[in-house]
This record gives sequence, structure tokens and C-alpha cells, in this order.
Amino acid sequence: MIGYIFKRCLFAVPVIVVSSILAFMFIHAIPGDPVKVMLGNNYDPQLATHIRHNLHLDESLISQYLKWMGNAIRGDFGRSYVMQSNVSELFVERAPTTILLAIGSILVGMLIGIPAGIISATKKDTLFDTLSRVISMIGVSMPVFWIGLLMLIWIALKTGIFPTSGGIGEYGLKSMVLPSVSLGITMSAIIMRITRSSMLEELRLDYVQTARAKGLHENVVIYKHVLKNAISPVITIIGIQLGYLLGGAVLTETVFNLPGLGRLFVNALHSLDYPVVQACFLLFVVIFVFANLLVDICYVIVDPRIKL
Repeated sequence: MIGYIFKRCLFAVPVIVVSSILAFMFIHAIPGDPVKVMLGNNYDPQLATHIRHNLHLDESLISQYLKWMGNAIRGDFGRSYVMQSNVSELFVERAPTTILLAIGSILVGMLIGIPAGIISATKKDTLFDTLSRVISMIGVSMPVFWIGLLMLIWIALKTGIFPTSGGIGEYGLKSMVLPSVSLGITMSAIIMRITRSSMLEELRLDYVQTARAKGLHENVVIYKHVLKNAISPVITIIGIQLGYLLGGAVLTETVFNLPGLGRLFVNALHSLDYPVVQACFLLFVVIFVFANLLVDICYVIVDPRIKL
């Protein structure tokens, strides 16, 4: 088990390095000059040259990347051009919002998607099954930002129970309810469809009929035997969605005006704040890679045959 995890961690290292290189190249390929953005109407060519030299922007991309990556390994992601703060401090300040949003979205997706998928599979071709499939199709088709806007209009504005903007520092966990639900709805629809198809595939196998013939209670057959064997694809989709949650978090945090990493990334991208954008990219890649690593570990726990 430990050897398997160690090998998976080794495979993750080149993925992170290559992704960081590509991200660094793409960021610097964006049209525009961050120094001009920083100076604005007070742009002066001599001052711009001096700032560009101090920020090492006049060096080659290879030299800039090596310096940035060397500092990043030590935990130093540089200083924001716009906010004049250490990027690490900005991460510490804004990460709790994004982490809570991700956890809340996953919980919403699992609490709705898995039970709905199980019931839909065991009640195949019934009214509940038909409605579940229709609703899940609608949930998959609706963009995350559109669901967020509907939540703001129909719930936040009309009821006044939940805030329309602001983070946990102002309203506590109440501010995370609607963003988590809006982001978790799409995930729950995907999880429901995967759970249903995986359960239906397992229910057709002979061991299910054997278990029933032995006189086992239907709940034991479904939850102890069938669900255990059908859960691997569900773990896969949850791990993949954990990575894609980052993209959804960017839109959701923008719609609900949450002070999280997603909104920080969008603002930094608009202002060509290279240190913040590069650090966010690297963080997103690391989260995505280790989400898949966590999925692989869960595979081994659920089905030990996989490590063979």
C-alpha cells in the first residue's frame, strides 16, 4: 500500500512540473504589459524600465521561470504587483473561503446524487427514475453561473435569509450555503447518473441473484454488496469533479462576490498580476493532481485488487 502511494506520488511530480511550465508560458503570452497596468496614467518610460528590471521582467522566460519555481519550492510565490502583498499571505487570507465552498459543494453533490442514483437504479423505469433522469439532465445542462444567479434572485433577494454577497468574515457559514448548493447541484446531477448506471450494471450480475436466493435482506444486498462494488466509478467522478470545482469556484465566487481564490485569480488575470496568476495556476494544478492521487488511494481501499 505504501509503495503504491509512493509510486503514484512520483508520477505526480513531472505532471506538476510540466503543467507549471506550460502555465508560465501561456501567462506571459497574454497580450499586455503589467508595468503599464501598474503605472496607469502615470506611465513614464524610465520608471517603467526601472520597475521592469526590479521585477526581472527584462530577463528571458527561462530565467524568470527558474527563479520563480526556485522561490515557489521554498514557499515564496512573490509579491502581488497590484495589491502589494505577499502572494502567500493572500492565499492564507482567501483559501478558507474556497476550501469551504469546495467541501460544501462536494457534500451537496454526494448527499443528493448518491441516494438519488441508488433509488433510481433500484426503482428502474418508475416515475421516480424518470423524474430523476430528467432533473439530472437539466442540472448537467445548466451553467454554474446561471444556477448561482437564479439562487440570488429566487432565494437571496426574495427571502432575505441568505446574503447576496460577502464572505464568512461578514456573515459566517450562512454566506456559503447558496454558493455551495449552486455549485453542488451540477455535481449531484453527474454523480446521480454515474451511480445509477453503475448500480444497474452490478444488479444484472449473478452474485446479486445468489445473495437474494440466500435470503439476505434487500437492503443488505443493495448497500453491502452492490453499492460496494459499484462505488469505484462514483469515486472517479467525485475526484475529477473536485478538480473541475476550481473552474466552477471562479464563476461562483464572482457571482456571489466571495473573497476566495477564484475571484482573486480572475482579478489578477485582468490586471496582469503575474505572481498571483502563476501561483493560482500552480495551486490549481497541485490540487487537481492530488485529487486524482486521492482517488487512486481510495480505489485501493475499496478494491485491493487494483494495486496488483
